[in-house]
Amino acid sequence: MHRKAGVACMVIGIVLLIAAMGLLAYNRWDNRRAGQAVADIQDALQTAEEEDLTFDDDISEDGEMDTLELDGYEYIGTLSIPNFGLELPVMAEWSYPGLKVAPGRYTGSVQTDDMVICGHNYERHFGNLKNLEAGDTIVFTDVNGNVYEYQVKEVMILQPADVEEMAERSAGEWELTLFTCTIGGQARVTVRCSRSG
Repeated sequence: MHRKAGVACMVIGIVLLIAAMGLLAYNRWDNRRAGQAVADIQDALQTAEEEDLTFDDDISEDGEMDTLELDGYEYIGTLSIPNFGLELPVMAEWSYPGLKVAPGRYTGSVQTDDMVICGHNYERHFGNLKNLEAGDTIVFTDVNGNVYEYQVKEVMILQPADVEEMAERSAGEWELTLFTCTIGGQARVTVRCSRSG
């Protein structure tokens, strides 16, 4: 009887080990795929700039931002985090399928100084946000080429239920907020930034 129980436990352990290795392999593949998607979009955005696409350069008082459509998604610009050598396209609106491609605007606008951007915690997306420190620089460049420079003021962990409140608090308190899930999705790494200069 003990022998049968031991064999059953060993089989279950092997199955769980194989499942864990499969999940690890999938996560690595998905991270690599996300990085390639970002590179492809950056190339497309660069090509669009070289083709000298024109946009309305007037700053909208209601916070509407110009967009550029690529592969069925609309983008408002690129986000650069120099400390990580990271440059990411930013979608005009976030969605779960879209987050597999690039970070997206959760709410707000650069023109109204209350933009919130969310992204997946892929290593090649927002996976390193937790490593930012007060004083680090973040740069957002819209599709018109306008550059907005920010300085990290605070890195914090918020509970999932606090995300709506976090977005509301951004208005008037922080000009830019970035957030992503922690590993396991139990909380949100949140980076608060103020406009520099």
